[in-house]
Amino acid sequence: MALDGSTVRVFVVDDHRVVRAGLAGYLAIEPGMAVVGEAGDGREALDRIAALSAAGRPPDVVLMDLLMPVLDGIAATAEIKRRWPDIEVVAVTSFLEEARVRAALEAGAAGYVLKDADPDDVLHAVRAAVAGQVHLDPAAARALAATLRTPLSAGTALTRREREVATLVAQGGSNRQIASRLGVTERTARTHVSNILAKLALASRTQLAMWAVREGLVDTAGTVPRPGRVVAPVGP
Repeated sequence: MALDGSTVRVFVVDDHRVVRAGLAGYLAIEPGMAVVGEAGDGREALDRIAALSAAGRPPDVVLMDLLMPVLDGIAATAEIKRRWPDIEVVAVTSFLEEARVRAALEAGAAGYVLKDADPDDVLHAVRAAVAGQVHLDPAAARALAATLRTPLSAGTALTRREREVATLVAQGGSNRQIASRLGVTERTARTHVSNILAKLALASRTQLAMWAVREGLVDTAGTVPRPGRVVAPVGP
């Protein structure tokens, strides 16, 4: 991380200046947080993040509004993750719609919080993103889980090894980490994941993680380990 090696660098994107000022002001007084830039739409955010990155000072986390002019937050999130994969994005929005939650996560967002959430929830989402976890507002988590309409009996179609792989995916394991844990090749681990997604009719590892939570394979309280990242403890 930038600055003194422990401070989380945050960039705030929202088309309402008052919202940006509120988020920036709260983060500025929080130990271990520093606001390194702001933008009023997705296009402006990309330009300013590009300038910060070129100067060797990219943000660690972007707080991203989803409904904005010029370039919306979902498209901006996808572009950020394409150009700067190490930058994490947390969606911050006034609206809770399952389609919007799903689109933000599929674009690469590492969290989803509502604007009327407690400030501590925003901080938790930022810290979770840095730790390699997906933080979802509880209402967003329920909305997303409700769309995973895989019949409960479908889980019985998984072999014991596949359920073990599904658990490791939900705990944040990459194919390489799963292979190492199970003593198999990375190709075998990748094949297991593909077979599981096909059997459960799921489209992504994030959806598989949510399914594993619903099935009780892992325990979570709104924070889901993000596949492909090493999970570290998140502070209160």
